[in-house]
Amino acid sequence: MRRSSVQTGFTLVEVMVALAIVAIALPALVFAYLQYVDNTGYLRDKLLATQVIENKWAEVQLLSAEKNFNLDGEQRGQYELAERTWYWRLKKENTEVDGFFRYELSVSQAEEDEFPLQTQIFFLRGDMQ
Repeated sequence: MRRSSVQTGFTLVEVMVALAIVAIALPALVFAYLQYVDNTGYLRDKLLATQVIENKWAEVQLLSAEKNFNLDGEQRGQYELAERTWYWRLKKENTEVDGFFRYELSVSQAEEDEFPLQTQIFFLRGDMQ
């Protein structure tokens, strides 16, 4: 009986090439996953900042219905939500239309943050005040 000289399996070169491909692809996948996790945290913070803005704006609307409420210039404060402290800033400006005012409400994670996490613009009639 004669043995056949055909061998099956991978050569050392083929195994080394496959390992090199895996070694290059794996860090890229880990980097993409970490970036996804970072983005998830950022989106969570943006959502919470939006909730802070909605709550503060509802507060402003309720207070503006009172006759002795007066909001001029800029106000700052803190707001507790989701076991965290958020810093808000509300700025009132005149518009070209008499009786309407522009309010800019922004929320950040730090008290003196130059770039707020979320900012929204609202308009409110002056006769509500």
